[in-house]
Amino acid sequence: DFVVMCGDTIFGCEDIKNVVKQSCGMGLVEVDNPSEYGVVETKKGCVVRIAEKMEKPFSHVINAGLYRFNRHIFKCIEQIGKSVRGEYELTDAINILAQKQNIAIVSLRAWRDVVYPWDLLDANQEVVDGLKQRLEGTVQDGVTLKGVVVVGVGSVIRSGTYIKGPVVIGRNCVIGPNCYLRPYTVVGDGCHVGAACEMKNTILMHGSNVPHQNYVGDSVIGEGCNMGAGTKVANLRLDKQNVVVMLNGKKIDTGRRKLGVIMGDGVQTGVNAILNIGSVVGNGVFVGPGCMASGEIGPKARIL
Repeated sequence: DFVVMCGDTIFGCEDIKNVVKQSCGMGLVEVDNPSEYGVVETKKGCVVRIAEKMEKPFSHVINAGLYRFNRHIFKCIEQIGKSVRGEYELTDAINILAQKQNIAIVSLRAWRDVVYPWDLLDANQEVVDGLKQRLEGTVQDGVTLKGVVVVGVGSVIRSGTYIKGPVVIGRNCVIGPNCYLRPYTVVGDGCHVGAACEMKNTILMHGSNVPHQNYVGDSVIGEGCNMGAGTKVANLRLDKQNVVVMLNGKKIDTGRRKLGVIMGDGVQTGVNAILNIGSVVGNGVFVGPGCMASGEIGPKARIL
């Protein structure tokens, strides 16, 4: 049911339809950590006010970030000034609007907040778990499929490939021969996963290639990337503790025991390169043959 991503939040189709049905409405969801969000006070099915990021929230019901407004919201926006954070806050305009007319509340069934890139892996699992088998491409003799597998139009799964679902393969991909795709791997359109490669719990975006003797686990790979032969991704600390990531110069405990690489678009790696545990690699980075990428690496960097 999770199908639409807006900013850093994923919404379900039915929830979007239910909000759109309102002349003026707002999606709400109940969470365990309301202090990180805008907490919503309601009365008789309508919004009373939104209080941003309270230390001691009065409710676990928060603003889910899904709205349908009428033209009156623009007049309310004209009335707001900068907040204490130096920003023009939409929630300030919503609070003004709530004083003038009813904003209907809609409780969302399917909602996922994606704050950090690795949160996509959890969201991906929820999406994939709801899929049904669909084989629209070519599956050659000698391929083994276990569990739910989706193969898009124009894709070819070559002989010797072993796929343990749930796994999703997009359109116009070439998979195999003789590779291993493990659960919660999602391959975008126009990708190549080749011989002697293994992938698990990874999102491989459109036009990226994992073509020769590669291992990629618990990772998010951007569009148009290419891994040289023998490139490996490390995804588990030797001490088995949570993976800590450097992001924007800050250390963040991901809460994940396994995490490989978060890779931007257009990244290339040379033969036998290594991507260390919890690496964050920016767009257009080149990792040379036999080199290791580790920590946070800015866009267009060269590791040689």
